[in-house]
Amino acid sequence: MKYRKLGKNGPEVSEIGFGAWAIGGSWGAQKESDSIEALETALDRGVTFIDTAAGYGDGKSERIIGEFLKSRSESVRVCTKTPPAPGKWPPSPWCDINERYPEKYLRENIEQRLKNLQTDSLDVLLLHTWTRAWNDQPAALEILQKIKAEGLIKQVGISTPEHDQNCVIQLMREGLVDVVQVIYNIFEQEPAAQILPVAGECGTGVIVRVAFDEGVLTGKYKGDETFPLGDFRRNYYAGDRLGRGVERTRKIAEEFQESSYSMPELALKFTLSPKTVSTVIPGIRNRQQALQNAKVSDLPELDKEALVRLREHAWNRGFWYGGK
Repeated sequence: MKYRKLGKNGPEVSEIGFGAWAIGGSWGAQKESDSIEALETALDRGVTFIDTAAGYGDGKSERIIGEFLKSRSESVRVCTKTPPAPGKWPPSPWCDINERYPEKYLRENIEQRLKNLQTDSLDVLLLHTWTRAWNDQPAALEILQKIKAEGLIKQVGISTPEHDQNCVIQLMREGLVDVVQVIYNIFEQEPAAQILPVAGECGTGVIVRVAFDEGVLTGKYKGDETFPLGDFRRNYYAGDRLGRGVERTRKIAEEFQESSYSMPELALKFTLSPKTVSTVIPGIRNRQQALQNAKVSDLPELDKEALVRLREHAWNRGFWYGGK
């Protein structure tokens, strides 16, 4: 396992982290014994970074992690996330930051995060979405920086809204965030335009999520899968999106069939290629996934020619000419 700095003033963390959404729910049935075995396997393979959130099973993911880490001696960093108070998700430009992230709410929420994770200081606390409308009056981030000074948090930041990830650029330049969590993968390459370069300039830690585009970039889907009510993928792959994602993944696999990489390995190596990326957090829910993902760190890096070819597979789904 290789390690990278989580921002200029942050600790070293494993470049492959543990995405802990599925162990909290919303991704189909999950046995707690499988969750524990996945965590054990990941740490045994050198993983030292775990990502969770208040919303992953209403704290269930955090509670499992907090209890599990009591039995381990490694120095493991945990990132968790606080959602805004009830209202539109993502927040609209008309939302008042003082209503969605008031100080009393933030402090009470952070206390719950500390309790669930059984710690007296959070390694990383991210606001679990944002709107650019708050950039010029970022009261919530100022509150978090104050709470950081009190010792309850070590690093603060934002998990970007999918539709406007670039909203964090101004915040990085103004030194209001220590860490950002962004979507970056073979299909979603927009962060390479400014987010990643600016993070490098500012020394901001970068956590990459959705490296597999919620699973399709692993090549495991056939395109005819259905997901039960309550499963996040039911909405994410609504309409014909899954089928089109499967077809695009198939084309990538065919193009790289002579390479030594499987599709999951190729997807993870692509996200790790920018040196400004601190860690990538693929979702892990069982021992096999922990083994497969952790070993990618030790594989050879993608060469420049492969990266150039993969750049051609960017998929601008949010625009009329790229599809929904």
